[in-house]
Amino acid sequence: MASQYLVDSLEDVSIGSVVVLDGPEGRHAVTVTRVRAGETLRIADGRGTVVTGTVASLGKDTLTLTVSSVDVEPRPLPALVLVQALAKGGRDEMAVQAATEIGADAIVPWSASRSVSRWDGPKIEKGRARWTAIVHEAAKQSLRARVPETGPLATTASLALAAGGAAAAGLEERTTLVLLDPTADQRLSTWDPPTDAAAIALVVGPEGGISEAELERLESAGAVRARLGASVLRTSTAGPAALAILQARLGRW
Repeated sequence: MASQYLVDSLEDVSIGSVVVLDGPEGRHAVTVTRVRAGETLRIADGRGTVVTGTVASLGKDTLTLTVSSVDVEPRPLPALVLVQALAKGGRDEMAVQAATEIGADAIVPWSASRSVSRWDGPKIEKGRARWTAIVHEAAKQSLRARVPETGPLATTASLALAAGGAAAAGLEERTTLVLLDPTADQRLSTWDPPTDAAAIALVVGPEGGISEAELERLESAGAVRARLGASVLRTSTAGPAALAILQARLGRW
């Protein structure tokens, strides 16, 4: 299977066009992956356009690709969003990586009341940058045409606004919030996802779970509680498992 690399733009590209891959991506392809002339590569802009072609020439840290096909993947509706609580031991980063590979359309970090890990001051942008890098690499590895956006750090208050239908904390209007709660009566596997929603956001708590106060506040604002099964999954696995269920429920898998 062809390797994939990312560029900022693929505007006005058609079959027969020549695309230049340079910068960090070109350097990685030439010096690390050791791509050779004649190999087939995929280049994506991260916003739905992917070109496939043959490597025509190589430079020190750049290559040119002759395009043989152009594919455009439309934005999925509803979008699937992972609202991942900050967690210790890198478990939140594990969730972000797997969720990207499974097909999350956006990732939103959440500072939950039980989050041991905290992003404060400069840590906020540093943490977001770290998650963005993880998403970027996972999208390349899984050959995603669209790279999920990493939203700003959310609070419970901003999630409550989103549950009420407002745009907030990286979540757009008409977002349905689903709280992953192992005590919920509703099973996610039998829940009917609203196809008219702009997005469905799966909210995953930290190691200690979503607090009862947070559950009540978000549910009263319009969020839905749902459980995965009889077992209680870690914060690193709950979100990816839920995303897989919704991918199947929406007919995407």
